[in-house]
Amino acid sequence: MLDRTRILDKLDDYLNRNDYDGAERHLRYWLAECESVRDHRTALLVQNELMGLYRKVGKREEAFRMAETALAVVEEHALSEQIGAATTFLNAATVYKAFGDAARALPLYEKARAVYERELPPGDRQFGGLYNNMALALVDLSRFEEANALYQQALAVMHEVENGALEAAITYLNMACAVEAEHGLLDGAEEIEALLDKAERILETWGNRDGYYAFVCEKCASVFGYHGRFVYEKELKARAKAIYERA
Repeated sequence: MLDRTRILDKLDDYLNRNDYDGAERHLRYWLAECESVRDHRTALLVQNELMGLYRKVGKREEAFRMAETALAVVEEHALSEQIGAATTFLNAATVYKAFGDAARALPLYEKARAVYERELPPGDRQFGGLYNNMALALVDLSRFEEANALYQQALAVMHEVENGALEAAITYLNMACAVEAEHGLLDGAEEIEALLDKAERILETWGNRDGYYAFVCEKCASVFGYHGRFVYEKELKARAKAIYERA
């Protein structure tokens, strides 16, 4: 089996420098290596990372192809009951949701949830990411009550795990977008502003300003800008850029 830690550590180096082209070359190289030695488990890990990368940089067709390839590996090697498969279900679902196909995403989130609930202890941090992403799909499908329940479950997990607050900041912003989708900007204004304040408070008080913090700042910036906090949007983008340049 190939050295997964080596693969992921080098990937982190690229991502911390915001070098997405380098990250793709790195992952493509190791995917070919996995295929040459028939290491399908490490190949699945690399395919999951490529899914996330392609989604982040907006490469829809590449992301879809990688999702379909990874799901086929899970099926071919009968891995569907394992945690690694749940990660694949989650990542593939997030790809479909990100590119506008929430209806296709939701059954995959349900598959991931079934595996997590069977294999992981209650309160495991992976539930936070699952609930958050699943809620986003439910909002797209106008299933707001179900989405809000999952956001609350996500927050309950994130506030109990180490370094979970940054993920909670993202969830608060997702909740603000859900309020707008359900009630509109005018009727939802007070609740939206309160959620934005919670997210901003986390970002301002967070101490470890590393590559992940930069990623979160970058991810959150546009939401603040959309809701009229243009100065803060600019500040978050500048903060992220400075961190990446130091890496």
